[in-house]
Order: sequence, then structure tokens, then C-alpha cells
Amino acid sequence: MILSTTDSVPDREVVETLGLVRGNTIRARHLGKDIMAVLRNVVGGEIAEYTKLMSESREQAMDRMVQRAEELGADAIVAIRFTTSMIMSQAAEILVYGTAVKLR
Repeated sequence: MILSTTDSVPDREVVETLGLVRGNTIRARHLGKDIMAVLRNVVGGEIAEYTKLMSESREQAMDRMVQRAEELGADAIVAIRFTTSMIMSQAAEILVYGTAVKLR
């Protein structure tokens, strides 16, 4: 599966648009990680626990989007975009979406 944030794939022609595909996940923070984050906030620096949580969430959302595109028989997903939103004070949604296409 070719994944692209652009509207096309270099040296390939889009011959069919299969439609919008998306994947999402909603993750809640963990109390133990919150305690470490508060401590890091005091001394400064990257909050590695949250970086890892968000990275895993993006990967899971991407995997779900790719699965949907594969079900449609797509060769690629173009115009991929990510968005994040707070669902509640302790949880965030990661949404990734793009256009599933067939290539020549």
C-alpha cells in the first residue's frame, strides 16, 4: 500500500478513486503516566510517556485506515491528513483520513 500526503503518486497515474477511508482511535491517559508527566513538567523536557502514547495511537489509526483501503482493493491512499481532538479531559481521539485510489 502506497501512502502519500500529496494528491498524487510520482510516476503513477490514478485511474480510479474508491473514496474516503479513515481510521481512528481514542486513548485515555494513565494515572501513572500522569504522575510522571507532572514531575517532568516541573523540571522541563519531553514527556516521553505521552509521546509514546500518541505515536502508538497514530500507528493504530493508520493501520485501521489501511485495512479499510485494502478491503476496497486500493493500491494507494493519497491526500492523507491527521487530526486530533479532545473527547474529554482524560482522552483524545486521533483520526487519519485520505482518499483510496487505484493506480496504473
